[in-house]
Amino acid sequence: MVQDHLPLAGKVALVTGGSRGIGAAIVRRLARDGADVAFSYSSSKDSALRVVSDVEAMGRRATALKADQGNVGEVAELVKKAHAWQGKLDLLINSAGVFVTGVVGDPNADIAAFDRQLDINLKGVVAAVRAAVPLISDGGRIVSIGTAGANTRGAFPGISDYVASKAAVAAYSRVWARDLGGRNITVNTVQPGPINTGMAPTEGEVADVLKSMSAIGRYGEPEEVAAAVAYLVGPEAGYITGSTLTIDGGLSI
Repeated sequence: MVQDHLPLAGKVALVTGGSRGIGAAIVRRLARDGADVAFSYSSSKDSALRVVSDVEAMGRRATALKADQGNVGEVAELVKKAHAWQGKLDLLINSAGVFVTGVVGDPNADIAAFDRQLDINLKGVVAAVRAAVPLISDGGRIVSIGTAGANTRGAFPGISDYVASKAAVAAYSRVWARDLGGRNITVNTVQPGPINTGMAPTEGEVADVLKSMSAIGRYGEPEEVAAAVAYLVGPEAGYITGSTLTIDGGLSI
């Protein structure tokens, strides 16, 4: 039963990469706020089914759709399936991403892995937005997950390809906001710093350095990123577009 006082009651969302980590936290938060949520997964079917169960336990509807976010054709089909699921699409959150490191010029670099990272982190986002534009409701919301690394002066070697892929998403989003403003569709980017997920080990030498560099001195939690996304797609953020919201505990200040 939909509760009218929930900020996202009646909304339908698509979250890419929603089976684990930040994506799963976003799926659960949007559902808690009243949305029905479709989300994609690539290989973690068991994790995806657990997220579906969590959403249904809140009284919302959810569906997990398998898709390769590095394949633009599959991404386009994903968006179409998400729209067909409930007959509309109000919110698109691009959360799927990979993290591949390596210093420039390394003769042993896995160039195929770097290309794959670009396909997922950038081309997959562009494909999702292009497919969503004719389907998403006027007044809809688009949020993409970037990285706080785009704000820093190259804090670590070996992350240039990853940071560049995410920085490009932020640049696209700023101009997409212009493209879609006439339909009252907002487009924003959330830029997390070190977050407690499987992609970012919270213990060890690198983790200790990251913690020491932040103002707060700890890793963030996926739910903290999800809360920011929930605000940006909610009714109170209708005048925020073309913006980036950094959530990094002060790492990049």
